[in-house]
Amino acid sequence: MGWLWAIIVGFVLGLIAKAILPGKQHSPLWLTTIFGIIGGVVGNSIARAIGIAETKGIDWGRHGLQIAAAVVIVALGDMCYMALRGNRQRA
Repeated sequence: MGWLWAIIVGFVLGLIAKAILPGKQHSPLWLTTIFGIIGGVVGNSIARAIGIAETKGIDWGRHGLQIAAAVVIVALGDMCYMALRGNRQRA
């Protein structure tokens, strides 16, 4: 059940990150989901490192870090995807 939850959360984080980023992102939905999963893991790691991984009630700080990490990873991942895709089309 943990993997299914990670995929669902990654999907949502990836979509939120795509909505926050200006312009059009060209990465496919499956890749955006992977970027969202990675963003969630990175955000959780940062939250754990600074001591806000688990609090009473809703973990707003942790969720904010997850979204911020997902935005950065989706942006960087989309740039890499377009660079690789552009190189394949030229060959």
